[in-house]
Amino acid sequence: MELSKQAAYLKGLAEGMELAKKDTAEAKILVKVIDMLEELSDSVEELSVFSDEITELVDTIDEDLGDVESIIYDVDDFEDEDDDDDDDYEYSFVDDEDDDEAEEQDFDESEQEYEYEVTCPNCNNTVILPESIIMEGKTNCPNCSELLEFDLNEEE
Repeated sequence: MELSKQAAYLKGLAEGMELAKKDTAEAKILVKVIDMLEELSDSVEELSVFSDEITELVDTIDEDLGDVESIIYDVDDFEDEDDDDDDDYEYSFVDDEDDDEAEEQDFDESEQEYEYEVTCPNCNNTVILPESIIMEGKTNCPNCSELLEFDLNEEE
C-alpha cells in the first residue's frame, strides 16, 4: 500500500473513533501525528515525482552528450589496436597515388604534400597530419592538446 493511502487509512480510523472530539492528551497527540504523517506522505510523493523528472532529464543529457562525443572524437576512427609498441610515436606514410587517374594528370608531383599518421602517446589517438606540420617539428595533438614533437633526423 502506498504511503499516502496508509496515511489516509489512519486518518479515517481516527475520524471513525472520533479521536479529535476526545479531550485526552493521548488523543490530541495521535491526531497531530496522523496529520503530520499525511503531510510527510504528500512531501515524499512530490519528491518522488521530482526525482523521476530529474532522472529522465539526466538520461536525456547523457544520450545527447554521447552523441556529441561520437561526433567530436569519432571514436571508431581513433581506436588503436596495437598498443604494444615501445615507440613514443607511430609514423606511417600515406600514399594517395592510387586515387583517381584524372587527378594525377592535372597534379604536379612537386606540389604533392604527403600526409602522415601520428599516434599521440598521451591519448593514443591516431591523427593524420600534413607534411608541412611534420616539417615544423612540433604541434599540439588536436584531441588532448599534448605537445607532439617530431625528430626529423634520419636514423641509419
